[in-house]
Amino acid sequence: MPKKRSEVDKNDKWNIEALFENDEKWQNEYNLLKNEIKNIIRFKGKLKESEKNILDMLEYSVEIARRIDKLYTYAHMKHDEDIKNDIYKSQYDIAINLYTDFSEISSYIEPELLSIDDEIMKKYLESKVLEKYKFYLEKIIRTKNHTLSENEEKLLSMVSNALTASYDAFKALSDGDIKFEDIVNSKNEKLPLTHSNYQVYIISRDREIREKAFRQYHEKFNEYPATMASLLYGKIKEHVFYSKARNFMSTLEASMFYKNIDTSVYLNLIETVRKKIKVLHEYLKYRKEKMKVNELHLYDLYVPFIDAEEFKINYDKAAAMVLDSITVLGDEYKNVLSDGLKKYRWVDRYENENKRSGAYSTGCYDSMPYILMNYNETLNSVRTLAHEAGHSMHTYYSNKYQQPIYSQYPIFVAEVASTFNEELLNTHLITNAKNKKEKAYLINSRLEEIRATLFRQTMFAEFELIIHQLVENNTPLTFQLLKKEYKKLNEFYFGNEVIIDNEIEIEWARIPHFYYNYYVYQYATGISASIALFKRVLNGGESEKNDYLNFLKSGSSKFPIDILKNAGVDMTTDKPVDDAINYFEELLNQLINLEG
Repeated sequence: MPKKRSEVDKNDKWNIEALFENDEKWQNEYNLLKNEIKNIIRFKGKLKESEKNILDMLEYSVEIARRIDKLYTYAHMKHDEDIKNDIYKSQYDIAINLYTDFSEISSYIEPELLSIDDEIMKKYLESKVLEKYKFYLEKIIRTKNHTLSENEEKLLSMVSNALTASYDAFKALSDGDIKFEDIVNSKNEKLPLTHSNYQVYIISRDREIREKAFRQYHEKFNEYPATMASLLYGKIKEHVFYSKARNFMSTLEASMFYKNIDTSVYLNLIETVRKKIKVLHEYLKYRKEKMKVNELHLYDLYVPFIDAEEFKINYDKAAAMVLDSITVLGDEYKNVLSDGLKKYRWVDRYENENKRSGAYSTGCYDSMPYILMNYNETLNSVRTLAHEAGHSMHTYYSNKYQQPIYSQYPIFVAEVASTFNEELLNTHLITNAKNKKEKAYLINSRLEEIRATLFRQTMFAEFELIIHQLVENNTPLTFQLLKKEYKKLNEFYFGNEVIIDNEIEIEWARIPHFYYNYYVYQYATGISASIALFKRVLNGGESEKNDYLNFLKSGSSKFPIDILKNAGVDMTTDKPVDDAINYFEELLNQLINLEG
């Protein structure tokens, strides 16, 4: 059984005290802020008078937002340490409410800015006074057709908190209330099943363990099909509500408009992967042959099919492997990351009872970049550490080189930095493989990572598009319909070489990303961009390295498509996705040449 939070060694916990020394300090700051946020109203009705008034409002707004963000970061991290701790659940809710209150009080700002005469606003934007906020203001101006009146914006702000209920209930059910039955192995030993160690069992060499883990894990979610469908349906209805309220043609357009990404990027991703799906089918056929099974099941897709020495890697060794792999990015990058992973306790390392599952990087402008892990000593967990370290270094550089208003990089580019680090790690591991067999094992493992990130996430993206379009056409999301659509996609993406086990019909119910509003496609576009940048840096020189580091430093100072173009990748074309699939095929051919 996992340890209780109180039993976890301090060195294995993230340094949350650096944010607030204790809960009392957090509460004191909250007590100050809940009154100070009201002062933003003093600028109401005065913004059109002068650029100085706009500047003063923005400076105050940014300061308050920074302080709220710090409160929220602490609260959500404490909550994720133990999601059943009512104290931190309450703190988390309070922090969310504070965001909502500030959003409500300041909801007049954008409508008032947009009401300023175009010629006057043009003059303001050309003023030195607003120079550092020019791009931020230009982004607001382009939303004019999708910004409502002051009262309507206030109403949307008020309702936003209530509309999180579906996702909050999903998290409570999935991470808190659902308990899995133990797996009983062939020796009649009981093996505990959790979100975290499911990932261990699904790559087990013991096929019986894999099958039992797969079936028991998904069957548990299948005990709540109507509930899970209702929660997801509620979230999709929220997305539809906002897209209609803001005068968009679709939820897809609404989700991508603010990042200035054309919907064609999303649709081209799906189309390009569908056109080249035979490459994945060839890989799965090869997997089936190498595993020497009559039937290849979904629970057979993650276990390495190359025999090699078992990887069991403790955290310290994993950190060293990650650091060795990123040398090409220079001394500053390596030294900062080394201190974070080893000295300054960026990482909350291991699973504990009621800890949030999975992994992520978090933080705010006034904190170190933190990493939540559920590290389990597998090679996959090492890759996850490299992945989250990529996010954290992106945060470090953005915070260091950008002012607060541009420090939070767009989600569209976030997965580039993380998967770039995965590519570096895998190249390092393959280059330093002890023998041919280990090299083949690592190539096989990398193929799986790309399959899971490019092909699988594109399948998820297509599912997300389908369910949004169904709701937009007034079709209720029943669990029967969700199961049917999800199974149909699995049949296409995995092809005839794989048995589509019935349990997969409910897999959508366990994936939190479907609540995030067209989020998952960015994993697929991200890995495509990162492979292009990785090849560019590895085959280039100082200039290409600096282009990549400048990408990390850009924050949100430009639109994401432009940030990537400056780094050397054009995501408005099919080329990056097409090249990533070709790279997958290259790796497959390398593996076949090594293994036969």
